[in-house]
Parts: sequence; structure tokens; C-alpha cells
Amino acid sequence: MSLSSNIRPTRLEYIRTKRRILIAQKGLKLLKLKRQALILEFFNTNKTAAALRGSLQSELVRGYEAIRMAEMLAGSMRLENESMKIPEMENLHVMSKSIMGVHIPKLVGGQREVLEEYLIELPTSINEAIRSFQRIHKIVLDIAEKETALRKLLLEIEKTKRKSNAIENVFIPKLVSAVKFITFRLAEMERDTFIMLKTVKRKMGEREAAAAGEKTEETGETGETGETGEEERKEIIISNEGVQS
Repeated sequence: MSLSSNIRPTRLEYIRTKRRILIAQKGLKLLKLKRQALILEFFNTNKTAAALRGSLQSELVRGYEAIRMAEMLAGSMRLENESMKIPEMENLHVMSKSIMGVHIPKLVGGQREVLEEYLIELPTSINEAIRSFQRIHKIVLDIAEKETALRKLLLEIEKTKRKSNAIENVFIPKLVSAVKFITFRLAEMERDTFIMLKTVKRKMGEREAAAAGEKTEETGETGETGETGEEERKEIIISNEGVQS
């Protein structure tokens, strides 16, 4: 369907379209600012996630080293028995926080509460292994939270980019074309109106001139008729005087 069939070439539609262009430009500016903020947050989160992945790697090395030391010093049977005494993890709750309209998950809980008195009674090697894997578990939860946030931020960045591109490359040019079409049609209508008024004025002038000419002719005929009647009256008077004499 052509553009002209969907647009009414009126001044009101022209004003509305210009207003829509201004609103679209403001919205485009806000979307670009949002995209920049999301990209900044994405890089900050990615930097934190990279640091966590590095610390996880080093902590895993220390943790497995602590387990080997515990097996060597306390024995595998003691290590297995003490691992069975560690309490279960707490329930993991997924909370949510908003960053520029993006709901980022936040993990709460999921830890094992080990009493300090219990850890003091254990050999140092087992104690160090337990503490090391507690830190590993915490880092794994943090990495999972950051990775999920990165995916959500990336999806929102792509969505915002598509919206801004659609507004900038499709919506605003379409409105600008509509304004040009309305301006062209209004100018064309104004020219047609001007020509029509000139034609009407010319025809009215011709009619007035024709009416004035007819009036002049009527006035001339009336004068000739009056002169002829006056001459006839004079001849009648002269003939009457001749008869009397």
C-alpha cells in the first residue's frame, strides 16, 4: 500500500507528524543512553566474572591440594567420616534486582553453616580443606549469578539496539517522508486554490464588464427614443399653427 493512501494531507496531520518525530527523536536518545549504560554494566560484570573465574581456578588448586594433605595426614577414612558430619546446605533463594529495567538474579543462601567449635576440634588439614571448599562453593554461586546477569544484559543490549535501529532507520524516515508528502500536497492545494480564485475573479470581471456594456447600450437607445419624440412634438405644433392661420 502506498504512503499517500494512508496519510491525510491536512495541517493538523502535519502538526501531529512533526510532534511524533520530536517524540521519536527523544525516545531514540533515551534508548541510546540506556544501551550505553547497559554496555558499561556488561563490561563491569564481565570483569568481575573474569576475576571470579580466575580466583575459582586458584582456589580449586588449593582445595584439592588441601584434600590430598588431609588424606595423607588424617587418612581417607577419617576424612570421609568428617565429611559426612558436615550439615546440609541451606535453601538457595533467587532474588531479583533491576538494572536499567533488566531483572538480574541475586542468589541468597545455599551455604553450609559449620560451627567454629566443630572446626577447632578437627585436624588442621581437614579444617583447611573444609574452609577451602566453602570458599569454592561461594565463588561458584557468585560466578553463576554473574554469568546469568551477563546473558540477560547481552539480550537486553541486543533488544535495545534493534529498537533504536528500527526507530532511527525505519520509523523516523517514514515520518519525515510523510511530512514531505503533506508539505507537497498542501503546496499543491494552495496553488490550485490560487488558480481557482484567479479564474473566479477573471470571470466575475468579465461578467461585470458585460453587464456595464449592456447598461450603456440601453442608455443610448433611451436617449435616441427621447430625441425622436421631441421632434415629432415640434412637427405637430407647427402643423397646428398652420391650420389655425
